Order: sequence, then C-alpha cells, then structure tokens
Amino acid sequence: MTSVSRAAHNTPPTSNYVAATYVQLLYDYLEARGQDARALLGPMPVERSPVGLERVALGFWEQSLATASALLGDPALGVAVGRTITPRHFGLLGYAVLNCADLGQALARMERYHRLIYDVNPARIEVDGDRVEVRWGVERGLSGQLVDETGIAAVVQMTRDLTGEPQLVERVCFVNPPPADTGPYERFFGGEVRFNQPETVIRVPLEYLALPLREPDANLLAILDRQAEALLARQGEAADPLEGQLARLMRERRPTLEALAAANHLSVRTLQRRLSERDDSFQALLARTRYRLAKEYLRDPRLELTDVAALLGYSEHSAFTRAFRHWSGESPARWRRRL
Repeated sequence: MTSVSRAAHNTPPTSNYVAATYVQLLYDYLEARGQDARALLGPMPVERSPVGLERVALGFWEQSLATASALLGDPALGVAVGRTITPRHFGLLGYAVLNCADLGQALARMERYHRLIYDVNPARIEVDGDRVEVRWGVERGLSGQLVDETGIAAVVQMTRDLTGEPQLVERVCFVNPPPADTGPYERFFGGEVRFNQPETVIRVPLEYLALPLREPDANLLAILDRQAEALLARQGEAADPLEGQLARLMRERRPTLEALAAANHLSVRTLQRRLSERDDSFQALLARTRYRLAKEYLRDPRLELTDVAALLGYSEHSAFTRAFRHWSGESPARWRRRL
C-alpha cells in the first residue's frame, strides 16, 4: 500500500471546515470544567454552506484547541475532549450512526458522510487480512496534533459507547511527532499507539464489524441516510439555514426559540428582530419547517406516525395530528393513504 509523503504536505490546510456541532464539543468540555468558554475562545464564527450546514473554519478549531490546551496545562487535551463526544456533536452523521445495526454499518456511514463533519482529509476503510482499518491520509495537508487527536479519540469513544465494547482498538497511528508523555494515549486507546506514521489509522479486528449497536432503528436510519445523501448531492443548492437548524433541534426534541437563538449565538430578542425584518416569525418558521419535513417523512411507508411525530420534535402523536390537520386540512394518516 502506498502512502502520501508527509514532507510534501507540511503546512496546514487553509480553506477547510469542521461542523459547528463538532466545535461545540470543546465549548461544552470547558463549560463542564467551570471555564467561560465564550470568554476564552470568543464566539464561534459560524458560516453557512450553500446547503445550510453550519460550519467553522479549521483554523479556528485548531487555534481554539491550542488555547484550551495551554490554559488547562494539558498537552493531551485532544484525548480528554474527544472522550466526551455524543451523537449530537456529530450532527446528522451522529444520529445516523446511532441507529445502525452493527459496527460495520456505523463505520460505513462514517466513511460515506465524513465530510459533513470534517471537510479536510477524507476517511477510507480498508480490510487487511483479519483486520479492518479506518485511514486518513495527508493529501490535503496536516490538520495539527490536537485536531487529529480529538477526532480519533471521538471516533473511538463513539464506537465504544454504541457497542459497549471497551477494548475495540488494536492499534492507532498518528502522523504527528510523539509527545513527551505517551501515557494518556496508551491508557485511553488501550492498544498500540504509534506516532510519526505516514497516515492516521484506527485498526480493529475484522470480526468486530458484527458487534451489534445498542439502539438500532432501521426506519430512522433510512430517513437519516436520505437526508445525508441529499446534503452531499446538493452542494450548490441554497437553503434557509434556520430551517436546517430547526430540523436538527427537532431530532434533539428541543425545537424552541431559545434553542434556535443559542445555536446562532444570539439573544432571543435579536433573533426575533431578525425574523421580523424578513417578515417572518419563529412560530411561522417552525410550522413551515415541520410541514415540509412531515410530508417528506410520510412518504416513507416504513415510518410509523409515532416515528414521524418524534422526528418532528413532538412529545405526543396527537399534537402532531392536530398540527398536520391544521396545515393540510386532513389527518396525516389520510394524507398518507392518498399517496
């Protein structure tokens, strides 16, 4: 197997992005330790992709991790931050992985939807005898020690949480030089840890791909797959970023004005004013987004009406039915039958 030379790519990429939900991981980590993350790092400089994905420049992510590492005096901060990952920090990818049947399905989604979270070097999965490896090259540049270590620790922690298997990893390779103390890495990963390698690698036994995940849901996975594929395919298509944010908040069961304002780093009053300036309101935006998504979900016969209600952020199926009848003039069940 040939690898790209690190020497030819010894400068960091300058125009790449990571998902804002992923950057939020560091803010959450600092806040949990009594630090004012916003005062320390500044407000998150969120940009919108053409399809409405919230993203942050890779340079900000790298600098923020370096700032936090210096403040806390922890050169292995990437491992400490990565181990606190939750599905919501991986956004749509996280929820898709959460609903996979086994580890093999989950890794396949990570490979396929990787750039929705991390638009730098692509991931690829390779089988080597009775081992499987997830690999990241350096063809688009080096991301930096803390960026790499946070990402690899997050992937490993996520797979541990989903499978319940604490000893997944046989080997981890990093392209960066070895730190002064490799102890935190060896203790966290459990397997062999190598540095100064040509590529970043996570190696696990091939048989582990059959490990079942804790919360599989084939119906929800099909919907999330479709949404992720649509995002990958519509790179040049514009979208209302607020609708995209609300769709995410619905999946998290918190589609509120306060949550939407926080996602945009705005006060509730400022968000209301901005909506008013475009002749809109939060309630109208919420109803519009829910109606659009409801029709999409109802077209999938594998989804029960209770599943649709949950995806739209309703705690009760009856509330969804009343709202849909108000929007369309008929119940969701009747609307679905007409299809």
